[in-house]
Amino acid sequence: MDGPCPIRGGDVARILVADDDVDIRELVEFKLSTLGHEIVAVSDGVAAVEACRANRPDLAVLDVMMPGLSGLEAIREIRAEPSLADLPVILLTARAQESDVETGFDSGADDYITKPFSPRELASRVQALLSRDQ
Repeated sequence: MDGPCPIRGGDVARILVADDDVDIRELVEFKLSTLGHEIVAVSDGVAAVEACRANRPDLAVLDVMMPGLSGLEAIREIRAEPSLADLPVILLTARAQESDVETGFDSGADDYITKPFSPRELASRVQALLSRDQ
């Protein structure tokens, strides 16, 4: 790897990562921070929605299966907020059946990545969504 990729002319993107699995959360956090992004990591859907409301990120990566508020419920709450309605969201989940993917997109996800996933693929999808949103 040649170092951090330039984001929006060198700006750092703030990315919210929500996953109740600490290993997955730390992997995503590590991979995206090596690209130069600022990461806000939380362990559940309620904290994800609160973090988005408190300080809107540039992108959110949400696990689908979390205690309390699932990623699907969290994305619906995020989409219901006018100030967050256009926030790019990637759902990260072990649920890979076509109906699960369809439900994810119907909930408002911009992308859907199934576990196990390649950290490099996650990074490229994050970059694609961030550059699309410029």
